[in-house]
Amino acid sequence: MTRPSSLTVMLVGLGILLLPALAGAQTLRLATWNLEWLVSPQTSRTAKAACVAGARPELPCDVALDQTRSSADYAALAGYAQQLNADVVAMQEVEDQDTAARVLPGYRFCMTGSRAPQNVGFAIRRGLAYRCEPDYLPLALGGRLRRGAVLTLFPGTPRETRLMAVHLKSGCARERRKPNVAACNQWQQQLPLLTQWVSAQTGRYAVLGDFNRELAAGDPQGLLNTLHRAAGGALADAAGSTGFANCWPGQANASGIDHLLLGGGLQTVMVAGSYQRHTYRSADVRRYRLSDHCPVSVQLRY
Repeated sequence: MTRPSSLTVMLVGLGILLLPALAGAQTLRLATWNLEWLVSPQTSRTAKAACVAGARPELPCDVALDQTRSSADYAALAGYAQQLNADVVAMQEVEDQDTAARVLPGYRFCMTGSRAPQNVGFAIRRGLAYRCEPDYLPLALGGRLRRGAVLTLFPGTPRETRLMAVHLKSGCARERRKPNVAACNQWQQQLPLLTQWVSAQTGRYAVLGDFNRELAAGDPQGLLNTLHRAAGGALADAAGSTGFANCWPGQANASGIDHLLLGGGLQTVMVAGSYQRHTYRSADVRRYRLSDHCPVSVQLRY
């Protein structure tokens, strides 16, 4: 029998030593998706009946009367969720876990605890280690707006990452501060509260969701510059220089308001070129009640 050379033995030993490191490598797809009034059929029916009766509904009457989703609509959204194939999805405008599970079956959920039909939360692929954290209540401005949802991935390990999903006040996507405009005033009140959360982070983190603010608006006192300073210059927009695309042909948005902001070194594990907007097929937009937002995602390699 031929004895293995010392070089062969050394290479085999090196391979054995490398196996744990290779096995520990993990690519994770992180996404955010505003699902536009994703509420249960029961909530829709109750709100519709209230609107018809002239009572006060849980939903705006234009939503209750014109935007009720069918089983086919839920199935279409679930199909896009399957194509997205994300490990973690930050969700906005979702009523509760049961409703979220109709679009993202097989996931675990962390949701904010507001009684309002628009909650913020996370869908987490089974098998990932995570911990649901308390809601970030300051963003709600005393219950008037939506809370922040906070999630810790890989708690207690070197990969530990803190995520906050947000859905900031709408109606001020491009405007500078205008004291006479209520929406812009509320958005501006939320910004320093978001800044406080960013400043308090000591490890890897991300803030993601529907910011209702265009980063390309050129406002020097706006979202990204303010948070960038709060993060000590260590905060990155995952989109980078990627060009904007509407969710379907004919949608008339000039820029995106759904963002993935990576900080605390998380940007260093972003897979280059992995940022993506997952658009809808025109035929599906015509046929189904999808969402006026489409998912955006990025890949991380730990």
